[in-house]
Amino acid sequence: MPPPDRPRTLHRIEARENGMRLDHYLTLRFSEYSRSSLGRHIRSSHILVNEKTVKPGYRLHPGDIIQVDFPPLVAAKQPPAQPVDFKVLYEDESLLVINKPPGLVVHPAAGHADKTLVNGLLHRYPDMTALEGGRPGIVHRLDKDTSGILLVARTEQVQALLSAAFKERRISKTYHALLLRSPAEQSGRIVAPVGRHPVHRKKMSIRSDGRYAATNWKVLETFPGGLCFAEIGIETGRTHQIRVHLSSLKAPVLGDTLYGGRPDKKSGIRAERQLLHASTLIFLHPVSGKECCFTAPLRPDMEELLSQLRGSI
Repeated sequence: MPPPDRPRTLHRIEARENGMRLDHYLTLRFSEYSRSSLGRHIRSSHILVNEKTVKPGYRLHPGDIIQVDFPPLVAAKQPPAQPVDFKVLYEDESLLVINKPPGLVVHPAAGHADKTLVNGLLHRYPDMTALEGGRPGIVHRLDKDTSGILLVARTEQVQALLSAAFKERRISKTYHALLLRSPAEQSGRIVAPVGRHPVHRKKMSIRSDGRYAATNWKVLETFPGGLCFAEIGIETGRTHQIRVHLSSLKAPVLGDTLYGGRPDKKSGIRAERQLLHASTLIFLHPVSGKECCFTAPLRPDMEELLSQLRGSI
């Protein structure tokens, strides 16, 4: 559900809040808003400090007066229903489990106005048109070229419950990937905050003011030329998290040209996309309470390349 319209409010900073970033303070006060959306409100002068426009990273001082005046909400436009090809692994009255193919965008966004998974959901399940907003049923996402398991809600109540379960890290997600190079260690855990790249706006990066992110990895097989097949678990679900973390380990996802995963032309290895697959999802059903575990097999492009690599050993 979208956050309600709020009247103008004033907040006086206390001594215990000295030095806190403005956007962090507001995230605690207005938990229904994301930090990025609050940052936009700060930059557009809908949030002032001592009647002045400041930056989201402004450090608060005791006695500062924060004026919050959110603009009126504009209802999100419902995407059109369109036929889109995707496989449903499981469905009931509450939710769907989908095996998303690579190349399919999850919901309409800049550069992808239609033919997304959401458009296909509204076409295949007309009852979902009752859900509000431009992303009906969506409780988490996969990048366009990442394949695999995706969980979708079919009612507003279940959408809220599943969104909360993801936020509270009560849903387990396991991925598999082919990596251009093996990490220095066969297994490990990386904890590094992820945020928008300061220069390249289509990229994310590890940065001190980013959002907490933790990723685990385990190398399952290694191949000539340094490539490997790895299992990856994520404790958080930040945008491009796996791709950024593995790239920082100098082990980018094979085929991920945005983060350094392009194979050498002389290697004979071809990867038309980032070879990252969401394999398994484990969660408690929000209505029945029963533990659910769903697995999606690797896509043919990953299976074929694995067969090729195993044959070269």
